[in-house]
Amino acid sequence: MITCIAIDDELRDLKKFPVDLIFLDIQMPDISGINFYKLVEQPAMVIFTTAYGEYAVEGFNLNAVDYLLKPIEYSRFLTAIGKADDYKGFINKNSKVIEKSIYVRSEYSLIKIPLKEIEYIESFDNFIKIHLAGKKAVTTLMSLKAVLGLLPSDQFKRIHRSFIVPINHVKSVRNKQVQLPMIYLPLGIRYETEFMEWFKTTN
Repeated sequence: MITCIAIDDELRDLKKFPVDLIFLDIQMPDISGINFYKLVEQPAMVIFTTAYGEYAVEGFNLNAVDYLLKPIEYSRFLTAIGKADDYKGFINKNSKVIEKSIYVRSEYSLIKIPLKEIEYIESFDNFIKIHLAGKKAVTTLMSLKAVLGLLPSDQFKRIHRSFIVPINHVKSVRNKQVQLPMIYLPLGIRYETEFMEWFKTTN
């Protein structure tokens, strides 16, 4: 079973009470559901609901599990819940297997990226750039949160609102700077404590 709640604008509740699935209306009083979901730091699936179909593409660009158009039929609601439950089962099953590659879409193609080649991942608004060893970086329309969900949590960690790094490429951490083989990246205050604990236990 999965847990799910309807959320308006209480980000702090998500930090205190993590959930598996979020239902978000696109048009909320103070912020759009799409923009709200971009602010959520905890990994959670999302199903968007709205009366306006033109938002569907942007919703799916955020890796939404489903997109429900109002008025929502009960059978369609159950289908969306089934998709979320199946996806959660898939993630749990595959998290037990050491992943060697991920797949992302770039320039109308599906690109296979071996994990061992990832030097670091950088965010640019709604895009990310995956920097690879000895190869051209791959740019894709995806959030850092979304790509982090594809990566094995024991091998990759977010160190800043704009960066994810692989632990095997981290040479040192000093003065809030993470040293990689070819670059120094900033260590954000929000991520410092968790990253340092993780770094110490994996070295």
